[in-house]
Amino acid sequence: MHPGPAPSEWIRRWSHLVPAGGTVLDVACGMGRHLRWFHERNHAATGVDRAQDAIDSISGLGEAIRADIENGPWPLAGRRFDAVVVTNYLWRPLLPTLVASVAPGGVLLYETFAAGNETVGKPSRPDFLLQPGELLRACASLRIVAYEDGFLGAPERFVQRIAALRPDAGASIGPPRIPLPVP
Repeated sequence: MHPGPAPSEWIRRWSHLVPAGGTVLDVACGMGRHLRWFHERNHAATGVDRAQDAIDSISGLGEAIRADIENGPWPLAGRRFDAVVVTNYLWRPLLPTLVASVAPGGVLLYETFAAGNETVGKPSRPDFLLQPGELLRACASLRIVAYEDGFLGAPERFVQRIAALRPDAGASIGPPRIPLPVP
């Protein structure tokens, strides 16, 4: 098994919010850079992608599901995960399903391209670019821990990214104690 590309800085930064040993779903997982990250940290990982080569590349890292999540049924109906991870992928009709897939006490870690990216490269179609505040609105039922909407360099791109928690069913009233990442 080769290491492949490094996981997203955003995912690494907020991965401490995933409960120890928790289940992780990587949506549109590609060659599994985030699946590897969580698998190496003893999380039960599930990856879903439509490409067979992607599914082949993650064998041995956890559950691998080949599915066309844009044109077929959601293959994980009724399942919830301690973390749902999405990077560089946007299919708006799936946003409510992804939020609903976060278990109580779990976290959604999402990072993808935003409006403005058309000025620096691809993707450039509005279908693939989040509009201002769109990710915040999609996560309105979750507790937002961190959110960014702006420009990043190397490579140049516009992104929105969020770390959002689903409150634990038995949690006390009041703000949760969320550990900040150690720099």
